[in-house]
Amino acid sequence: MDRPVTPPASSEAHAQTRWAAPSGSTHVLLLRHGATEGLRGDADRFPLTDGHGDPNLSDDGEFQAHFTADRLETEDIDVIYVTSLVRTHQTAAPIVERLGIKPRVEPDLREVFLGEWEGGLTRVHAALGDPRWVRAVEEGEWGHIPGAETTAQLTARCMAALDRIEQAHRGERVLCVVHGGVIAAVLKAITGATDSFGGADNCSLSHLVHINGKWRVRCFNDTAHLGGFTPSTHRPTAADLAARMQSPQSR
Repeated sequence: MDRPVTPPASSEAHAQTRWAAPSGSTHVLLLRHGATEGLRGDADRFPLTDGHGDPNLSDDGEFQAHFTADRLETEDIDVIYVTSLVRTHQTAAPIVERLGIKPRVEPDLREVFLGEWEGGLTRVHAALGDPRWVRAVEEGEWGHIPGAETTAQLTARCMAALDRIEQAHRGERVLCVVHGGVIAAVLKAITGATDSFGGADNCSLSHLVHINGKWRVRCFNDTAHLGGFTPSTHRPTAADLAARMQSPQSR
């Protein structure tokens, strides 16, 4: 006969505990840049930096960056990385001011190169329902866009950059201000998922941890600092965020 199991003396003996990474693990926060300005017309194009469209943040994006700084100013961040594109510098600016950390540039975390559709023209083709755009989205393959970088090429350079950052800052907490395509590629590579993790919201946070030689995804698309948990219901505008800045609860 099996012996009866003696219950623990206290209900706290086997209480749940919060997950914690082992000592020496490297934490990386991937922050997507804030919302960018729109095209003024179908014939317009954004300025290019190293061949990549390089728009500024919109008013909405500036406010999103401000509230992201509110969220991150109490985090123990050791180093900040931005890309070669201006929207990541502008998004990082209020965080840099709060934390007093000079950002470093990692060009290989820049957004996917979109070939003939660079400079914002991708938005036009998407709005028109271009079948090449539809196919790229359905198959998760950027290479269907004429002259664009392939998804495999994007993934390879982004993971190489991420690994370099981890090796340079092992055991530290790193903030990387990056792009939606980069986040999708990195999270897909780490998890092996068939989904591309597309749709990371502007100024959303995703948390990676490097443990014993392997990357793990702790969270994806955290937007709590911007308001509602489901921003598709109501995406905060500059006016909404300005009102929050004036509220007694805001800094």
